[in-house]
Amino acid sequence: PGDQDAGELGLAAVPGRQAAFRQALEAAVRYARAVGCPRIHVMAGRVPLGTDRAAVAGEMETTFIENLRYTADLLSQEDMIGLLEPINNRITDPRYYLNTPHHAAAILEKVGRPNLKLQLDLFHCQIMDGNLSRNLETYFPLIGHIQIAQVPGRHEPDSPGELNFPYLFGLLESLGYTGYVGCEYAPKGDTLEGLGWLRSYWESRGLQHDGTNKAAK
Repeated sequence: PGDQDAGELGLAAVPGRQAAFRQALEAAVRYARAVGCPRIHVMAGRVPLGTDRAAVAGEMETTFIENLRYTADLLSQEDMIGLLEPINNRITDPRYYLNTPHHAAAILEKVGRPNLKLQLDLFHCQIMDGNLSRNLETYFPLIGHIQIAQVPGRHEPDSPGELNFPYLFGLLESLGYTGYVGCEYAPKGDTLEGLGWLRSYWESRGLQHDGTNKAAK
């Protein structure tokens, strides 16, 4: 994330911070190797304070692509995947550089490395663009990780909100998604209470609370 006390939220697209980015990436790789985690979120960062987004867009894109190619080369030595996550600039972070899956897909195409993928957080995607079914279908080949939270409260998937998660989970299954779904939400209560939605979802699918099939028992 860079120097959060100084207002940074990632470094990969921030001009002039290339050396700090590479140092932080190498540290992240050491941590990931130690815990056996094969994926690293490569945070783009914020548009610098006092600058106009449109005025610095070209320089930030150039910096981002340069750093991502460096990332891909480093991670390929570790058999790891780098992930790009668009973060909405309407609610969460007005200055974040990478805001939509369309932007992320365009960057990934320009970088052209197979070990860089899209980290699609459905909370951010819904706020910026909606059209989740078509976006999942369109960008499915690029997706390396999925994150979920209800909109607009960013709580559990079964909390009141805009998104129909049983439908979205079924769509992911029909598309052949076999990766993780990260619960990137703020529980309304404690963690165990907040996971009641998952037990209910398993039961609706005829599964035990550990995710195994009841019929197989």
